[in-house]
Amino acid sequence: MSEHEEEIKTVRSFLDTVDALLAEKSYRKVDIPRSVIETVAKGGRVPQVQSVTTISGLVLADVFVEGSSLRVVPSPSLRLDANSAPLKAFLLGKVLDPMRLNDEDAVRKRGLSPDEVLSYRIEQEAGLFKELQVSNYGDERRLNEIRNAVRWSLRKMYEKTIGT
Repeated sequence: MSEHEEEIKTVRSFLDTVDALLAEKSYRKVDIPRSVIETVAKGGRVPQVQSVTTISGLVLADVFVEGSSLRVVPSPSLRLDANSAPLKAFLLGKVLDPMRLNDEDAVRKRGLSPDEVLSYRIEQEAGLFKELQVSNYGDERRLNEIRNAVRWSLRKMYEKTIGT
């Protein structure tokens, strides 16, 4: 009987070690952006945050949605070219610019007020993409279209940085 008790203690010790290693490796600390902390401190709404990842799970960017605005903030560890075709030609040229033009048409037809027209701004530093800010994205359908286009663009931009 004591032989089995010793074996049970050994197995429990191994289990405790495995549990500790899993807990250490499985969980990561969440970095809460300063803007979110300031918003909460001022009594504002906390933006929805969604990460854009590669198929293998690498975080490419975080998308913050608050009210009728969204921000795309690339992972600080990535060096994404702000002048790359997936960003300029596709995301801006094929997705956001046509949405803005549709909104401007709706203003002319009196279906939309001028302060509801989609607008965007790209922040870059030394030619690297730092942030995309989109205001007045519209309805949920357009938000999903923008998110999908951002995901595709960032994945293609990342693929160019790793040479695939």
